[in-house]
Amino acid sequence: MANTVTASSTIGDWLAHPEGGPALRELLGRGGAFDESQLAPVRGLPLRQLVELSQGQLPQAAVDALVLRVNGGVVPDEEPDSGAWRERITPGRFDGKTVIVTGAASGIGRATASRIVREGGRVIAVDITADKLAEAFGAEESVVTVTADISSDAGIAAIMAAAGDRIDGLANIAGVVDDFTPVHETSDKVWERVFAVNVDGVFKLTRAVVPAMLSARRGSIVNVASEAALRGNAAGVAYTASKHAVVGITKNTAFMYGGEGLRVNAVAPGGVATGMRPTNQSEFGLGRTGPFLRLIPAVAAAEHLAASITFLLSDDGVNLNGVILPSDGGWSIQ
Repeated sequence: MANTVTASSTIGDWLAHPEGGPALRELLGRGGAFDESQLAPVRGLPLRQLVELSQGQLPQAAVDALVLRVNGGVVPDEEPDSGAWRERITPGRFDGKTVIVTGAASGIGRATASRIVREGGRVIAVDITADKLAEAFGAEESVVTVTADISSDAGIAAIMAAAGDRIDGLANIAGVVDDFTPVHETSDKVWERVFAVNVDGVFKLTRAVVPAMLSARRGSIVNVASEAALRGNAAGVAYTASKHAVVGITKNTAFMYGGEGLRVNAVAPGGVATGMRPTNQSEFGLGRTGPFLRLIPAVAAAEHLAASITFLLSDDGVNLNGVILPSDGGWSIQ
């Protein structure tokens, strides 16, 4: 193992490092009891990912200070051959293409939009939160930000107006989680909110972009399903049903337009380090799903999912249509 650890070193490497391990354990234990077993799913992620995962409890400044402390007050150069996965940009892969990305202000959406831009594309970055969109993309010339609710007709109209006549790709990434409630506990409010975003939004925006793609006889759509679309023990009934619906939309749309030059695929993520967590979770639901959720493979970074999504969006996915790609670290084979 390398003598130095950086913000890009994995959490596992930090824990195994003679100085870094004790320092990290001390930092994480300051807020109270620290259970190292909770880090098992994220041991393969870079240390910097803890900032987003902590949802504000661990600021970037604390990570920066930790790196300085362990390396004698010096920020070491990143190790190019550390063995950790690194995003590798394919220059020109999206040259001349316009891609709509929903949920673009954070997590998987932000990582996907960023990668498309760095690979030459123009992105219509959509999110319901204006300030986070501004924070994510600033004055980036290749990004047009649109603050919109994808479940509303007004929101869809705003997105289409920003995109213009040419739409080469659509990444339906925006989504919300449920509270792990089983059907006998699920409220109308939870059911309707989950379906409004996860299903109605996907349906409405897909319906809106398909005519432009049909006219051009080309286009690629990637929907974000979930591991919950492949099984029944990964979430509550609302989220599980909504993501099964996304799979249905994906397969039917792929079938209907496959002969017209359109490709429609989906990714099914497992655990992803985006900081998006359910609240007020059902004790009954968690009692049933908890033993299975503890068996999931290591959590992925948002950039891992962006790699899968941009592959399917790009011409590299030329021979794929109607595919539901589990991008879940192998969870789906259990």
